[in-house]
Amino acid sequence: MKSKIYLMGCFALILIFSLDSCKSKESAYKQAYAAAKAREINDSINNSQVEEANPVPKPVVNATSDVPQKEKVTVVDGSGIKQFSVVVGTFQNKTNAASLKDRMANDGYSSFLAQNGRGWYRVIVATFSDKASAVAEKERIKNKYPNFQDAWILDNQ
Repeated sequence: MKSKIYLMGCFALILIFSLDSCKSKESAYKQAYAAAKAREINDSINNSQVEEANPVPKPVVNATSDVPQKEKVTVVDGSGIKQFSVVVGTFQNKTNAASLKDRMANDGYSSFLAQNGRGWYRVIVATFSDKASAVAEKERIKNKYPNFQDAWILDNQ
């Protein structure tokens, strides 16, 4: 009889401990959260290091005077370039640049590709001899295409 009570007690203790281990614990959630947060921070650091290694050239824009970015470019695909040009896209990959160029050509623009000294492709949709015309066209494009709010003016050196 004592052995049965003893066995039942042992069985009860084993059952209690096994059911207790099935409960989710707050510390397990904290550990999972901390691990996920650490991965997120690590990914963010790695992404910023990649961006620093291959920075996308950003146009220098003065909101009050619309100063063009001075840069020497050569035409890769399209017609000649004048001094002031409206740029709607910058790409490292020529295929992506050509795709945007073709899309703008289908919309009626005389678009073409130019490449700067660092190898970046510029998608140019209009080119002018004077800055005022380039600024006016840039504003028309920004009004017509909400996705091109970062369009800028290139001053070809």
